[in-house]
This record gives sequence, C-alpha cells and structure tokens, in this order.
Amino acid sequence: MAERIDATTLDLQEKLVEINRVAKTVKGGRSMRFSALMVVGDGNGHVGCGIGKATEIPDAIRKGIEDAKKHMITVPMVGTTITHDVIGEFGAGRVLLKPAKEGTGVIAGGAVRAVVELAGIKDIRTKCLRSNNKKNVVKAAIEGLASLKDAETVAKLRGKPADQIVG
Repeated sequence: MAERIDATTLDLQEKLVEINRVAKTVKGGRSMRFSALMVVGDGNGHVGCGIGKATEIPDAIRKGIEDAKKHMITVPMVGTTITHDVIGEFGAGRVLLKPAKEGTGVIAGGAVRAVVELAGIKDIRTKCLRSNNKKNVVKAAIEGLASLKDAETVAKLRGKPADQIVG
C-alpha cells in the first residue's frame, strides 16, 4: 500500500464531475438524496476522487471532497506528460492513457479531463473504452495513473542504473 498523502499541506483545487439524484423507496414514499462525484488535485502530481451522499447538494459536495482527500495518489510525470502508456480499469470502465509531445494539450473527455488537469498533466491523449459511466471512468483513470512507474522505480526493481532503462 502506498503511503498516505497529507492533504492539509497541499493547495488543492476541486472539481465537481457529476451530481446524481438517487431515490430510495421507503414505507412513506420515496426518500430523495444526492450523490456528488468530486475530484481534487494540486496541479503538481497529486490527485484523488471521492463520492459524497447527502439530502442536500452542498453537503454531498463537502462529503465528496473529504472522501477525495482521503484517497489521494501521486502521479509520476516526465515534464508535462506521463511516463508511459497505460490502461486503467475499474468495474466495466477502461481508460487508455498515452503520453503526448509538448504542446499537444489535454485530449480527454469530461470525466477523465477533470482527473488529468487536476493532476497537473498538460500533454496527454486519452480514450474511454467500454463503459462511459462517469464514476467508473474517473476511478479507472485514477487506477491507471496510480499504476504508472517512473524510470528510477523500474531501474531499482531490475537492479540496473536508471539511464540504462531510459536509453
């Protein structure tokens, strides 16, 4: 398990990805609640997502932000892009993340764009495969970014110098 990131020390930005009205049928009729899918990040390699549920929208958003701060990850980057191609999977959602040359910009759909921009990645190409359910897509993007490895980590695993891995 990766070490926990202290969200209080970071200057975080928040983005609301989706608000969903959910209903539970109870004896007296339907009980309405709202669920909010939130993404937080510092624009410098730290990003997290969370879901909050409450009877009022502002409470759901606040709970979603708190949940996202608890589930932050660190993204290894090379300049303004990611280190290598990766496919993140969560449930039926799959997201292909590919590094891009400087100046390409963020080529991503709405849900993945929120994650990538708040992580601080400036150049990337992405594609949602299979499902386009926002919750699964956001979590798949986070899984993909979490599974990235930088050259130093790979070199350490293989017992070789880092310049031999990159070159």
